[in-house]
Amino acid sequence: MANGIFLIGAVKAFPLLDILLGRYLAFILLIIWMVIYVRLSIQFFRLDFLIPYLRHPVDSFTIGTWIAGGSVLCNVLLRYFPEILMVTQAIALLNTVLWLFFLVNCLHNFKRLIGKELEHGVHGAILLSTVGTQSIIILLNNVFFQFPSYFIIGVIVLGLLFYIMGIILMIKGYLIRQNWTLADNWANTNCIIHGALSITGLAIVTTGLFTSLAISIFWMVVFLLVILVESTEVVRAISRIRLYGWNEGVFHYHITQWSRNFTFGMFYAFTIVFHNHMAYSIPNGLYSFQVGVLSIWAWVVLVALLVQITLYVKESIEKVTPYEV
Repeated sequence: MANGIFLIGAVKAFPLLDILLGRYLAFILLIIWMVIYVRLSIQFFRLDFLIPYLRHPVDSFTIGTWIAGGSVLCNVLLRYFPEILMVTQAIALLNTVLWLFFLVNCLHNFKRLIGKELEHGVHGAILLSTVGTQSIIILLNNVFFQFPSYFIIGVIVLGLLFYIMGIILMIKGYLIRQNWTLADNWANTNCIIHGALSITGLAIVTTGLFTSLAISIFWMVVFLLVILVESTEVVRAISRIRLYGWNEGVFHYHITQWSRNFTFGMFYAFTIVFHNHMAYSIPNGLYSFQVGVLSIWAWVVLVALLVQITLYVKESIEKVTPYEV
């Protein structure tokens, strides 16, 4: 998902990557997606995995990454391989069916969490309910056609309701938790606090049903959240370096770190689509400000992605035993 978002957003700021390597990178993404989803499908039909996974009131929300990942892949294929539209549409239909299953799961687990199960520790993964839901609107609008406005608005509002419930549960979880620290208990997935709103903004812009003023205000809210959350991440990183050193503190790989690449890439995608959309009139001051943000943020997305890939490779090499070399 993180790599796919780069290919439909920030890669446009790097013509060499986009024009010369874009189709090759998109094809590699398709291969990786096929391998991952085949393995997920096999795992998904193992009851000893599926039942405990679905019963966990927080971890089960990570199914939203499968849906968002499928949606992003379809948009990548649409951009680089428009000639295989029917294949893209078939993947989109399967992804929509998975979303319907995910929707039922979200409603069930929100009910559980609102009830009494906050001891599981609520973190940013719960906001994948919003991410998965909004990705479906973008997917259907781009791959098929624009659906009736009441359906589009209904799904976007549903995603926002999931977001509000998720934020409330996260705040409540941190308030009732004793002796938590920023260094050890602030989850990597908490960056989805702004990532979930970025994909919501992208869904709003893509459908074209909201006013320029409303989207301008929404973008500024998302930008402020980016600054707030990432400032917290910087403070957290400094704390971890002091406690654990550079390697263990910030350069130790964990799969949840990819959520940061998703959120960075999604903010860029939301900004660039809104900035270039002919249907919206952006105030001159905000328009100029976005030009500056885009020029900087494209590099933030690229560097963060390269760092994460490096950490993944480093972790993979470290896992190889001497007998396997």
